Amino acid sequence: MKETENNKKQVPLRLSPALYAEISRWAEEDFRSINGQIEYLLTDCVRRRRGGKSLKSPPAGQGKP
Repeated sequence: MKETENNKKQVPLRLSPALYAEISRWAEEDFRSINGQIEYLLTDCVRRRRGGKSLKSPPAGQGKP
């Protein structure tokens, strides 16, 4: 995976046409880009899984393959 200038990872993602269309409609309703909507949804999902705890970036040198 490639690391961008703002330290966000670029991840190739394959979605079914139906899922892409649904996310696209939802992103438009929320005035977000599709990428922004996917990031929002994943962040929300992880936050809920962690019991509402906020996400923190891993310490330098960790979290990289």
